[in-house]
Amino acid sequence: MNGILPLYKERGMTSNDCVFKCRKIFKMRRIGHSGTLDPTVDGVLPICIGSATKVVNYLMDSGKIYTGEITLGFATTTEDLEGERVAQQDITTPFNAAEIAAAMNKLTGEMIQIPPLYSAIKVKGRRLYDYARAGDPVERPKRKIQVDYFKQVKPPVFDAEKKEQRLYFEVGCGKGTYIRTLAVDLGKKLGVPAVMSDLTRLASGGFTIGQAITLEQLHKAADDGTLSQYLVDADHALRKFPHHSLTSAQWKKVKNGGFLSEAELKDCFPAPQVVLMNSGRARCIYRLNLEKNRYQPEQMIDLAEGEH
Repeated sequence: MNGILPLYKERGMTSNDCVFKCRKIFKMRRIGHSGTLDPTVDGVLPICIGSATKVVNYLMDSGKIYTGEITLGFATTTEDLEGERVAQQDITTPFNAAEIAAAMNKLTGEMIQIPPLYSAIKVKGRRLYDYARAGDPVERPKRKIQVDYFKQVKPPVFDAEKKEQRLYFEVGCGKGTYIRTLAVDLGKKLGVPAVMSDLTRLASGGFTIGQAITLEQLHKAADDGTLSQYLVDADHALRKFPHHSLTSAQWKKVKNGGFLSEAELKDCFPAPQVVLMNSGRARCIYRLNLEKNRYQPEQMIDLAEGEH
């Protein structure tokens, strides 16, 4: 069984928990997810099954959409509600919607972001959260991110008793963007400590939350023998690339990892990457080598002969 499953990840589970449960449901090991969601976050988590694991990186390149809540007035070690408070500043005069929108606009486009200390990014072979827990000093790597938009979805709420203000947002962004850090950076733009207090991923890998399947639904489908109906072809992750249908002679070459000339792929030239199709299935991705005037293998996906 091969394909991409748009899973709905519930809160309280790690992304790896979801993979483990899917392996038990599908009774196969070759399963992986396409982008970690923290345990406190719910939403769309695309899962790649079988040969579709070969397209995980391409799936991760697709944009993501989140919705959630930011609380102004305090900050934590983890940049969300899981950590200990490390800063506090009473909000006595709430920010209006126009002030918040102006600050959000400054956090759009291509930017450099420093990921949270409590994150799974590796530095010299160790996760950042391992450094944090051990109290060891570490320089966090700067990362280039893309934020397409960052907007309010309903009016902010001021809590006069707690002296805090809650903002409700939606953000569209590229891979590698930490929304927790975006929340903290918004607070900095406003001149107050801030924390991400709620988050849901609405879309990822070209799937929306309305398309996402729950683990409960998967268990039922396993009992009914209908699991395959929830899988989307691996080609879903490759929609942005031009596609070429192979001739019999070309397919024979490709199966053995052979090169294809520019002339053989003239319908796609000069595209840097091309998805090669056979029998209606995405078989591999070839990359253009301009120096040698040919296309050559970048990623083999599915070279099996039979139909799925």
